[in-house]
Amino acid sequence: MKLRYKIANGFLALLVVAIAGLAVILSHTSECAPAPPVAEDAARMKAIVYRCYGSPDVLEFADVAKPEPADDEVLVKIRAAAVNPLDWHYMRGSPYLMRLASGLGVPKDQRLGVDFSGTVEAVGSDVTRFKPGDEVFGGWTGAFAEYVAVREDRALTLKPVNVTFAEAASVAIAGITALQALRDHGNVRPGQRVLINGASGGVGTFAVQIAKSMDAEVTGVCSTRNVDMVRSLGADHVIDYKKEDYTESGKTYDVIIDMVGNHTLLANRKALEPDGKLVMVGGPKGDWLAPLIGPLKAFLLSPFVEQEIGMMLGQLRQEDMIVIAELMKAGQVTPVIDRHYQLSEVPAAIRYSEEGRAQGKIIIDVQ
Repeated sequence: MKLRYKIANGFLALLVVAIAGLAVILSHTSECAPAPPVAEDAARMKAIVYRCYGSPDVLEFADVAKPEPADDEVLVKIRAAAVNPLDWHYMRGSPYLMRLASGLGVPKDQRLGVDFSGTVEAVGSDVTRFKPGDEVFGGWTGAFAEYVAVREDRALTLKPVNVTFAEAASVAIAGITALQALRDHGNVRPGQRVLINGASGGVGTFAVQIAKSMDAEVTGVCSTRNVDMVRSLGADHVIDYKKEDYTESGKTYDVIIDMVGNHTLLANRKALEPDGKLVMVGGPKGDWLAPLIGPLKAFLLSPFVEQEIGMMLGQLRQEDMIVIAELMKAGQVTPVIDRHYQLSEVPAAIRYSEEGRAQGKIIIDVQ
C-alpha cells in the first residue's frame, strides 16, 4: 500500500475515533449531585432546580438563595411563568449537541424556566426604566421561581393593564418567535397569503394573530379538535390536517411558517409561490441528527432555488417585547392559555408539554 493511502487511512481512523469519543462525551449523563447548602443568613425562596439531565423526575421544588439585584438589575416578584419546549430540551440535555453550551454531563445552570410576569420589588442603583411596584413581563433564565433578577435592558417591559399576569407570562419565547418568524424571516406584507402549520400551539396561536395584525390572509393548519379555536383567533381559513394535506391542495402561499416539520422540503415547495418563503421553527425530536436534518437540507437546497428556505430561532429582545405589548394593549393579540399548574407542579406541566397536545400556552401560577 502506498504511503499516501496509509496516511489517508490513518487520518480517517483518527477522525472516526474522535467522532466516537465526542459522541460518548456529549451523551454521558452524570448522577444528580446533592443540593449545595444555602447560607443560614441568606434570604430564601422556592424554585425549580435540576442537578442532572433526565426526565421530569430530576426536577426538584427546593429552597434556594433569593437573588439580590445588581446595580443594573430589576428584582421581580414572579406572579406567573410559562412552559416552553426549550425547558424540556434543557432538562433532558437533548439534542446532545446543545450540551456544548448547557454543560457536559451535568447542567451548568441548575435553574429552569424563561417566561415570566410579576411585580418589581426592588431595582439597582443604575436602573431608570423601572421602579418598585411596576407590573412587568419578560424572559430570563430561572423563571420557575418566586423571584428573578434581570438586567433592565434585556427582554423586560411593562405589562399592559388590560392583560392578566398569566397572559403576559405566556409571551416571551412564543410571542417573540412568532413575531420574528413573520416579520424578520418571512417579511410578511399586507395582502400576502400566509400559512401557519401548527396554528394551535404556543408559537402558532401568536403567529395567527400577529399575521392578521399585518393584514395578511392567514390559513391555519391544526387537528380537528382545534379548528374552532384557530378560527376564533382570526384565521381566514383553517385546514384540518387529518382531513386535508395542504401540500396536495394545489393552493400556494407567499409565506409558510412551519412549527411541525411533518412535510418534506419538496412538498412544502409545492405549496409555495415561486418567490415564496418557508420559515421552519423547531423540528422533529431526537438526540442526535433528527433535529438537524431539516436545517441541513434547507442549507444545501437554498442556493439552487428561487424560494427562500431556512430555519430560525427566536432571540429575546426588549424592543420586540414592547411590540407585542402594544399589540396586546390594542386587543390585536390575546394569548391562548391551555392549563394552569402550581410552581410545585412544574414536573407535571412539563410532562404535559412534551405530549405536544397543548392548545396555546401552559401557565405556572407562582403567587
